[in-house]
Amino acid sequence: MIRIPQVRVVDEEGTQLGVMPTPRALEMAQERGYDLVEVAPMASPPVVRFLDFGQYKYELTKREKEAKRRQRAVDFKEVRLTPKIGSGDFLTKVHRAIEFLEDGDRIKVTVRFRGRELTHPELGRNLLLRFADQIKEHGTVERAPTLEGKQMHITVASVHKPKGHEPPVRARRPDEAGQGGGSPARAPGPNGAAPAAEEPVAAPAEAPAAPAGATDDKAKKSSTPTAASAASGD
Repeated sequence: MIRIPQVRVVDEEGTQLGVMPTPRALEMAQERGYDLVEVAPMASPPVVRFLDFGQYKYELTKREKEAKRRQRAVDFKEVRLTPKIGSGDFLTKVHRAIEFLEDGDRIKVTVRFRGRELTHPELGRNLLLRFADQIKEHGTVERAPTLEGKQMHITVASVHKPKGHEPPVRARRPDEAGQGGGSPARAPGPNGAAPAAEEPVAAPAEAPAAPAGATDDKAKKSSTPTAASAASGD
């Protein structure tokens, strides 16, 4: 219930009706079949509007869910170092940290001391400062190196915008993949029906090879003149 004596009224079409007593605004809203909804309580005087309150709450909840779905939570990643880390491993850790920062994540860079290494905390401090200098274009150090127990760490915030959720890539169907390979497309059949798939044609079977003896006999017969041909020659 609105307890303010006077409100600024906006009707259901967005038209300004001016400032009027709250009972009068409520009466006008009920005459038009709407609820009197306070949309700007911090204004002076507060702004109210003629709305269907149920529909208004539904749309408000829907917008909040959509905004929450698009929002990406910032993860907190950790990169671990040792005072005696090699130069190759150090660069690998730097590249990994840059990947985290480019995704919009915050990172925690930790140096762990073992045994007598704890007596030289300056080694860890110098290592962290060198690490921070390598990633300064992608993040800002939020706190100076601090020794806590057997480890020293810094936290780095990304200067990049967090990446949102990307829509999944739709897998190509087999027929689409075939068209992309350069095979000619077949024309549709009558009445727009899809053409029937062509059946594979079997290759003709080869005649069996004749035996070697049969081939020789056939050659002899072809070379010997027949009786009829000899008679005609005479």
